[in-house]
Amino acid sequence: MSVIPDFTDSELWIIKSTLQERYGETPEVQLAETELRLDPSRTELAPCPTAYWEVNKCHFIICKTGDNRFRCQFFYRIHQMYGTGTETYDDLTECVVTLLQVQADYEAKQEAGNS
Repeated sequence: MSVIPDFTDSELWIIKSTLQERYGETPEVQLAETELRLDPSRTELAPCPTAYWEVNKCHFIICKTGDNRFRCQFFYRIHQMYGTGTETYDDLTECVVTLLQVQADYEAKQEAGNS
């Protein structure tokens, strides 16, 4: 199994600049490692570099699953995990923007339901 390279400075810049544009400030982006099953037909887990941040009690992760391959999700609690409907992205900008948009849409629906 090949080792997945860490996020590059350029990739981190894409994430941080997109967050800056969305929120007007950049939340602290932490680097971590997540074990994921990359091949649905196998049970083995692969360690994947992960970018994590939190905004207003919502947690976000982007996992790097290969060269120009990314997965993302946001969550509030262990039983409130959400994706974007796309399993893997080959464009990091599209991944981050879609993640933020889906989360914003989710928040808007929750607020509308509570009105």
